[in-house]
Amino acid sequence: MINKIVDSYAAAVADVHDGATIMIGGFGAAGMASELIDALIAQGARDLTIVNNNAGNGETGLAALLKAGRVRKIICSFPRQSDSYVFDGLYRAGKIELELVPQGNLAERIRAAGAGIGGFFTRTGAGTLLAEGKETRVIDGQTYVFETPIHADFGLIRAHKGDRWGNLVYRKTARNFGPVIAMAAKCTIAQVSEIVELGELDPEHIVTPGIFVKRVVATSAQQGGQQ
Repeated sequence: MINKIVDSYAAAVADVHDGATIMIGGFGAAGMASELIDALIAQGARDLTIVNNNAGNGETGLAALLKAGRVRKIICSFPRQSDSYVFDGLYRAGKIELELVPQGNLAERIRAAGAGIGGFFTRTGAGTLLAEGKETRVIDGQTYVFETPIHADFGLIRAHKGDRWGNLVYRKTARNFGPVIAMAAKCTIAQVSEIVELGELDPEHIVTPGIFVKRVVATSAQQGGQQ
């Protein structure tokens, strides 16, 4: 019997290893699996490469992971916001590496990894510092830059509902990067607001099929066995 439900956040991230590349869903706080990130902090893995849309807000979620000194490199589109002071401090001190990727390129590089595409040409970034060291090609008189897929060992995403097979539906804009991350990561871990019985999710509404999900944990799960 297929059952991908795990009992705690701690169990869900127990095998995350030092040096892992981890994709984290979310557009700011919308769709970010904050409880899974907290469990990852408690778990202790370090020297991580994080792929996310931004570089954390305040001192919670991703910012808390950065503050704990667990991240070696971050690949993102928006590293600086009004409350991204944790990242700012680490970057100015030379304690974290940044790979800046335009948002559309970031989404497509993640999608390419999940779709088995070896790379793609895009006009975004052509003629800028972001194109340095990358292959370029002139197509129909326009310069394009070759971008490579971004693969990950783990993906931490948040969905609205899931079942024991790992099928997922999302709530409004919280969907954002979740579906493509689920495809690109070797081990996708989904934090859901509610676990439902098989058959309760309308097949026409399932966005992420269970084949892309390894573990499902409910927001009501006890972290480390304690509430």
